[in-house]
Amino acid sequence: MEKLLDDNEGTRWNGAEALGRLGDPRAVESLIDTLWDDDARVRTKAAWALGMLGDPRALVPLQRLYRIEREDARETIQEAMEMIKQAMAGSLK
Repeated sequence: MEKLLDDNEGTRWNGAEALGRLGDPRAVESLIDTLWDDDARVRTKAAWALGMLGDPRALVPLQRLYRIEREDARETIQEAMEMIKQAMAGSLK
């Protein structure tokens, strides 16, 4: 998770991707914080990673980001929110 704090945006982007692929729920809070990164690509990758994790704690922050993020990132954010909703629906069964 320390990669999310690196000075290099490429390292932060790679860190967010790795955390999404690992599926470790301990990464959720760090990834939520990363939704406010200075770099739009890092924010978008953090949104994707949160979708991969499927944790409902990320829904409200993702909704906030969706409202202020640029148009080309909104599709990824929307997909992440849908993935989380699907994960929630699956856990209710």
